[in-house]
Amino acid sequence: MRYGLIAGNGRFPFLVLDGARMAGVELAVAAIREETDPAIEPLAPTLEWVGVGQLNRLIRFFQRHGVTQVIMAGQVRHVQIFRLSALPDLRMARMLARLKRRNTDALIGAVAEELAGEGIELVDSTLFLQPLLARQGVLTRRSPNREEQADLDYGLHVALELARLDLGQTIVVKQQAVVALEAMEGTDATIRRAAELVHGRPLRVVKVAKPNQDMRFDVPVIGPRTIETLVACHVTALSVTADRTLILDREETLAAANQQRIAIIARPAEQAPSSS
Repeated sequence: MRYGLIAGNGRFPFLVLDGARMAGVELAVAAIREETDPAIEPLAPTLEWVGVGQLNRLIRFFQRHGVTQVIMAGQVRHVQIFRLSALPDLRMARMLARLKRRNTDALIGAVAEELAGEGIELVDSTLFLQPLLARQGVLTRRSPNREEQADLDYGLHVALELARLDLGQTIVVKQQAVVALEAMEGTDATIRRAAELVHGRPLRVVKVAKPNQDMRFDVPVIGPRTIETLVACHVTALSVTADRTLILDREETLAAANQQRIAIIARPAEQAPSSS
């Protein structure tokens, strides 16, 4: 059995490579030209750069190298589909034409079906990263205070509905009012937009997995860059979904949160508190 990796942006693909290496597995890497950090190239002996619209080239690369199971790691922003630089090949164009919707689940699910049709299975993106999943409970030295907890409780209900509709995974809350909802722009941009609206007043952030999160793709991720954004935007507390959220560079991330006295809590989605 040979594993492949579709590498998107951020640190996620690098950690998958590290985890696979520790497990004695070498990955054939398809790096997305519009998204992947070029620093990945020397770390992957078998690598090909593929445009985000080059679905046929992606599949043929994996077939040439005998890949039967593929991990997708790192965001491939589906907004790229709407940019002229990502003109699709014929196979991608036909796939897009069949879609009734072009949200994240529909797009990546359709790619998974195309791969499966060629004997390539898309597998759990956390396969080599189980120690990095956020486990239930307070993850930082400081727990949320009463005001923060009220905001996080309220925010969880709203965020789960947002995620159920596949519109985004993150909301920003202040005094049990929603300041910003995530759409295509991503978590960090959502938080920065909220900070501009409240002019430096304290905020809370809720980031959730979808109610029926497919762990093969679009798994929620936080890391050191998340903490930098929280600090810059005066966020004092963060809630994530337990067992479905990856913490990249875990020790560094939590140490930075502790230093800034940011409270982080991981909660199961099914234990959303009462909205009353």
